[in-house]
Order: sequence, then structure tokens, then C-alpha cells
Amino acid sequence: MKLVTYESAHQPRPGVVEGQLIADVRKALELLSTRRLPRVLAARPAFKAADRVLAGAGFGPRSMIELLAQDAAWRQALGLVTGSLARAYDPKGGLKGLFSPLEKARLRPPVLRPGKIICVGRNYAEHARERGSDVPSQPIYFLKSINTICGPGDPIRLPPNSNQVDYEAELAVVMGRGGKQIPEEKAYEHIAGYLILNDVSARDMQGADKQWFRGKSCDTFAPIGPWIVTTEEIPDPHILRISLTLNGQTMQDSNTANMIFKIPYLVSYLSQSLTLEPGDIISTGTPEGIGAGRTPPIFLKSGDTVSISIEKIGTLTNPVV
Repeated sequence: MKLVTYESAHQPRPGVVEGQLIADVRKALELLSTRRLPRVLAARPAFKAADRVLAGAGFGPRSMIELLAQDAAWRQALGLVTGSLARAYDPKGGLKGLFSPLEKARLRPPVLRPGKIICVGRNYAEHARERGSDVPSQPIYFLKSINTICGPGDPIRLPPNSNQVDYEAELAVVMGRGGKQIPEEKAYEHIAGYLILNDVSARDMQGADKQWFRGKSCDTFAPIGPWIVTTEEIPDPHILRISLTLNGQTMQDSNTANMIFKIPYLVSYLSQSLTLEPGDIISTGTPEGIGAGRTPPIFLKSGDTVSISIEKIGTLTNPVV
């Protein structure tokens, strides 16, 4: 299932992508709650079972974080309902207001305001080496601030006090269930899904500060999207091709199999000391090929276009201004 936040009537709304349509989650649950459903669907056993799981949801979650806070069975029932409605949908018939064309929708960041954006540094050996560092013996974590979040198609804005802004293609984890001291073998039970994150970084700020926060936390320095792909769609997140193009030229091309520290370990290790909450994002590091690691270096400039593709998720594209 692909979960999106999209704009409808100038308001962000959680949705489910069904082919070339977006199903409005709140509208779908309203139809269930008020029993205004196509008769052929309401009679199906699987649909009835999903209806029972979703009972009491009312008109549904108002935000993606509220949706992610539901358990996996609830989200799977929601997907069964929206998928069934999409297959029965007739643009000239009923279900008015339930679906929007994906190609015309304005997609927002899937999680508009995550409680935490936690990133992992140097989690690919070749990237550590291109930065002149040893391969770490334990995960290196840092934070990006919330003002960095932007969505598909939104511009990456170059700050006036940096001329060394770099790109970093990353697979990010979105937390579902909250938790602390999560055992490694149970980590996937706490993950809702995956999305793409561009860990945009001002290298000159990093170098001047001797630490990473300011250079990683300029406005628009965390494009995310285009949607959250839930965990049942990606049973193993460590076999995914990950690549980045700059103006159509491939700059990064690797595989998540090359991560040093795998996702269950990252989640468990981090949760030993802090509580993870629904909607929190953990970005798992970038492979080799960054601009600062090239000779001569290549940094982002106004007019550039950056696209990141991750297998089984999709492509996130942002212009640079």
C-alpha cells in the first residue's frame, strides 16, 4: 500500500494510492461509517471482515501521523477497502469525492511534521571512505530539524551563506507503533513503511562548525516522498537498488544490501535510549557518489534537478533554486 498526503480543497489529507487514483482516507471511512457503499462490495466476506476491523474509526485519521499510529491490521483493512472501492469506481457513478487523479494531485510531504528526523551517518563503507573516514564500528546518529521537510516537486532552496550544497540519496524508515527498548527481532513490528529522503547537506557549514546539525538543517534540506510504501510491500528492505541523478546524469548507484548496519539493528540500538513515536523518520544513510567526494567537487546550483529512485518505492524529484 502507498500512503500519501495530498492537497484537497487547500487542505492536506491522508490518502491511499490505488493505481492512478488517490482514495481520500477520511471519505472512504465516512462511507463505511454511514453505510453508503456499493451493495456488491458490502456483501463480500473479505470486505465485511475489513469493515469490522475499521469499526469505530468514524471519519478516520486527520493526518498521516494519526493513520500511522493505527496497527498493521488496521492499515491492511484500510487498503482492502480502498482497493475494493477503486476496482468498483465509475467516474460517472457514485462515490463522489472519494477519488482524485494521481497525475493531477499536489503531493505534499507524506509526513508533514514528524516528531523526529533521525539520520545515520556513514552507513555505507564506500561512502565512509570517500569522506576520508574509517568504517564506523557503531551507528552514528544525527538530527535534522523539522523546517527541512519538503515534498515531491518542492524546490530545494540554496541558502545565501553556502556555496557547497550537496545531495545524498537515502532510504528512510517511517515508524508506526511507538516504542522504547525495542528488541532487534521485533523491530519490523514497529515500522509502518519506507520512503525516499534526500539528506541535502551544506558541506562548508559542516566544515566550519566541526559538527553536522546546522549544515544538515537549512530550510528544505529534507525532501521526502513521494509516498510511504508499507512494510508488507517490501518484505526485505536490504535488497533495493538506490540511485540518484543530477540533471539526468547518474551520480549515485548502489544497493541497500551495502548498508553496514541493517534496519532492525538501527531501530533497536536507537530505541535503547529514546522513545520512538508514530511518524518518526529514521534515514539510513547514503551510498558513495556524493558531490563532495568527486574530483573536482560537484555542488548543487540553481536550475538543477535532483531525482532519487529506490526500487519498489518510486522516484522523488526536486528542482534546485
